Amino acid sequence: QVQLVESGGKLVQPGGSLRLSCAVSGRTFSSGIMGWFRQAPGKEREFVAVISSSGGRTYYLDSVKGRFTISKDNAKTMVYLQMNSLKPEDTAVYYCAAGRSRNLDTRKNAYDYWGQGTQVTVSS
Repeated sequence: QVQLVESGGKLVQPGGSLRLSCAVSGRTFSSGIMGWFRQAPGKEREFVAVISSSGGRTYYLDSVKGRFTISKDNAKTMVYLQMNSLKPEDTAVYYCAAGRSRNLDTRKNAYDYWGQGTQVTVSS
């Protein structure tokens, strides 16, 4: 049974930083892609960032490029999302997801396993 557990979400002021973590268990962590998605109230869940199995390739939503960084620690089976210069429009529930593709896929249906989500609120 594959399990993904996110943590690190909280209330932060605009311009602040936050690091989300995702603990992965029950799969061969070094294979496949890992992604972060988010869903704001009343909106569709959207892609945020993806990282390759080796960690050597990444891809981001245009609006977070230069502010967010996805990384992974294969030894600890952890995935991270470092978020800097946060804006109110970054407010959402953030989800970690695991997929079997070798491509940096941004589509939700490319991911087989999802975490329960962690709330990020950017507000003064």
